[in-house]
Amino acid sequence: MIIGLQALAHVAGDPDLGPRFLALSGLDAAALRAGAGDPAMLAAVIDFLQGRESDLVACAEALAIKPEVLVRAGFALSQGDA
Repeated sequence: MIIGLQALAHVAGDPDLGPRFLALSGLDAAALRAGAGDPAMLAAVIDFLQGRESDLVACAEALAIKPEVLVRAGFALSQGDA
């Protein structure tokens, strides 16, 4: 769950990723904040990052983890293994 929250913070704090995620997901900032504790929401954020390899790699670098760790965290969150 921690990696998912860190990924969410990365996306939300990025001037390009944040608005793009909101536009693609149909969420607004309030809904995103409200869903921050929801493993499905965090999995969706990581899934969004996986949609563009450069975004995934940049997020992993910002979190000082390997991209594979980020992907595994997204999978675990999507399975309810947070």
